[in-house]
Amino acid sequence: MDVPYDLTSYVRVLKMATTPTTEEFLQVSKIAGAGILLIGLIGFLIGGIMLILTGGF
Repeated sequence: MDVPYDLTSYVRVLKMATTPTTEEFLQVSKIAGAGILLIGLIGFLIGGIMLILTGGF
């Protein structure tokens, strides 16, 4: 493992990185939020189906 080479690679990547624009940030936030809601809905539906199948009323 060549530490100086690794550090220069990391510095180069950080120099290329830019702060996202407001539009980019909002788009990523919407997509991430939709994914979280979708996974939550799937979990809720599976939980409901399991409750019905096991007669847990």
